[in-house]
Amino acid sequence: MRIVHAVASDRFAGVEQFVLRLARAQAEHGDDVTVIGGEPGRMRQPLEAVGVRSIPAARAAQVFREVRRLRADVVNSHMTAADAACALALTGRRGALVSTRHFASRRGRTRMLPVESIIGRRVDAEISVSRAVADAIGVPSTVVHTGVPEATTGSTGALPRIVMVQRLQPEKHTAVGLHAFARSGLADDGWLLDVIGEGPERSALSELVTGLGLSDSVRFLGFRDDVPAQLDDASILLATCPVEGLGLAVLEAMTHSVAPVAAGAAGHLDLLQDLDSRALFRPDDAADAAEALRAFADDPARRRRLAESARDRARREFSVARQTARTEAVYRSALERRRR
Repeated sequence: MRIVHAVASDRFAGVEQFVLRLARAQAEHGDDVTVIGGEPGRMRQPLEAVGVRSIPAARAAQVFREVRRLRADVVNSHMTAADAACALALTGRRGALVSTRHFASRRGRTRMLPVESIIGRRVDAEISVSRAVADAIGVPSTVVHTGVPEATTGSTGALPRIVMVQRLQPEKHTAVGLHAFARSGLADDGWLLDVIGEGPERSALSELVTGLGLSDSVRFLGFRDDVPAQLDDASILLATCPVEGLGLAVLEAMTHSVAPVAAGAAGHLDLLQDLDSRALFRPDDAADAAEALRAFADDPARRRRLAESARDRARREFSVARQTARTEAVYRSALERRRR
């Protein structure tokens, strides 16, 4: 199958990582794959290593031109700007358009175009990365959970170290995690909290750490390209965002046998519901999050049980092979509708 993935971004955030993994898996499966968009420095080499063509495009207009130029059986767009660009570019073309929805919200608006009507008239199928996304987007979709590769290494769960892996953006609610760590009292017991990620809130969060008296126990590590190794040296992953489409950081922690503690909302429910009653805390409730951290920090056996059950669920339900097969089924259904 000739597949084109399109994303009008060059930031290499979670959506671009999603595209990178899926495109590689599809190429290894035997498909002819092209990726438009993504940060070239991080996308091109791993894509071209498995025969995927990588075309830079940071804006919707660039995506439009490249999609218009190419011929594909299926164009898979990601995020609103690429959705609209691809819908316009495929006007009058026979290829199917599949939109993957990564966020638990309806499409954003623009002053320039009636986005939803343009996309809705041309899109042949919508994929949601979680049940929360499917419930929120306002149109029919098929849930295909994101897959991640099975880790070849893993945490022993013995080190007194908690990590947060997320962009330091307002919607991530990182401050809730800092307050939770402070309330837990774990710093007094020798635990560390390492925050991995960059963003506009870095300065304000650093000031908050100082104000909470945690300067010796909380470290901001910035952007890291060795996240798997960081997870292997952690016992707990703390995820505070209440609106994650799925939660790639949580899923990656699961594969590395790190006990996940996350806001009990949106995509985190697909990942962690029914594993342990304390794995999910009430969103934006720092006191409840603190109790969850304390419960697993004080009970290594319980922490290990959660880590192992989370790892087993990741292997069983969130593999790349499973995602690739289910995505192909959506593509073929969309192609059939388009041909009719």
